Amino acid sequence: MSAPTTASTQAERTLTLNEVGPAKRASRPDEVVVAVSPAFSDPFTKTIVDVPHAEVIRQILAGIEEQGVHARVIKVWDTADLAAVAHTGARLSGSGISIGLLSRGTAMIHQRDLPRLSNLELFPQSPLLDAEVFRRIGSNAAQYAKGESPAPVPTRNDQMARPRWQAKAALLHLKEYECIVAGRKPVEVEPVISRR
Repeated sequence: MSAPTTASTQAERTLTLNEVGPAKRASRPDEVVVAVSPAFSDPFTKTIVDVPHAEVIRQILAGIEEQGVHARVIKVWDTADLAAVAHTGARLSGSGISIGLLSRGTAMIHQRDLPRLSNLELFPQSPLLDAEVFRRIGSNAAQYAKGESPAPVPTRNDQMARPRWQAKAALLHLKEYECIVAGRKPVEVEPVISRR
């Protein structure tokens, strides 16, 4: 695995999600859907700990592609609930595997035939997720899509992360909910990562 980029390189990249059309269920068995929440990339551009969304998507897509699996990105508009975002992606994925992402950085790997509130892997402590973890999340999702059983992505654990970041997380959550468009169906988007 290549080393994550430096903060100065990350800061130079921007992410635009260009709408392609309605998100439909695919038939490609070698596909992972990356499902993002309503505020991802617009209006928010960074996670709770300032990892640029461009870097998050870049690392996840790289992790998927390194496993020889196809990736497709969709934006879910009608909810900001991580389990619902990830499950929507899994239902539209050709392999039945998806990665759900909230704008603050919380992530989940989901599988179509699991109940909505179940998952393959959950990454609830967004303040502890960095570029390397996002790349591993992409890699693991791709391995699940290939029918493999990868070891869970190792993540740090900090018992003080929740109290330290709880107020900011709550504020970001409320702002994310303001971006919901009730009744709007998910759309397929093309991620464009460019340098400033």
